[in-house]
Amino acid sequence: MGEPLKFASFVDHSGAGYGIVQGETILRLDSVPGAPPDLKAYLGSRFPDLAPSERDLETLRLAEVGLLPPIPNPGKIFCVATNFHEDGKPAPQFPLLFTRHAEAQIGHGGAILKPAISEKLDLEGELAVIIGRRAHKIARAEAMAYVAGYACFNEGSVRDWQKHSSQFTPGKNFYQSGAFGPWMVCTREIPDPARLLLESRVNGVTKQSIAIDRMIFDIPWLISYISTFAPLDPGDVIVSGTPSGFGGSRNPPEFLFPGDEVEIEIQGIGTLRNTVVSDSCL
Repeated sequence: MGEPLKFASFVDHSGAGYGIVQGETILRLDSVPGAPPDLKAYLGSRFPDLAPSERDLETLRLAEVGLLPPIPNPGKIFCVATNFHEDGKPAPQFPLLFTRHAEAQIGHGGAILKPAISEKLDLEGELAVIIGRRAHKIARAEAMAYVAGYACFNEGSVRDWQKHSSQFTPGKNFYQSGAFGPWMVCTREIPDPARLLLESRVNGVTKQSIAIDRMIFDIPWLISYISTFAPLDPGDVIVSGTPSGFGGSRNPPEFLFPGDEVEIEIQGIGTLRNTVVSDSCL
């Protein structure tokens, strides 16, 4: 089998770029004459055949660039709450949806900011679904044809601000409170995302572990439901929900503090790793 097709966005001494991850290198795509300016635009112009036709691409060492979220500038990020079956809890009829802003997440290896105003920064390990072409009023049976790929997501949540009211927006959008990455793995590498396993760790200790097939509302259902009221465009992201085991669900609660290392690992995708720092440090 060849190298899995996976794309990353990054920044180096010359600015932001994107390319294909191969082992410990990135084959830079944005330096090709006439190339789309970013990965979101690349998806919009090339989907569904995302494999590049160009050869002799500039090669960068992965260790020498800073990884950004795979899609640094998504037009829309829809997040799903209450989306895993749990013993003793009835399944909702519809998912709890909310939006997250692009500036609320960073890439792999970046610093998650714990806001000074709260002591309740929490983790949520999730599977991110990245849309490849415009999807509006899509039937569930057709939905997977609109998916470009998958990534790991840590939906950092500031619980006290999340619970100020019934609306989650404040607690889900603190600047650089979550993470997205390390890259996007294309759908051809993951024909059935329901077979994936998700695990979240803090300082090496497992906090969440679950199979994606435990979702209440699966990926095709979510795409169909969301696209009914909001057209989805290339680069839009659906963050598909987290299981129990996050800090606020524990007794006693366990929240994140400066120095903690958080890892979100999804089988077949990779490991998203970030360290927590105080926002007063930057």
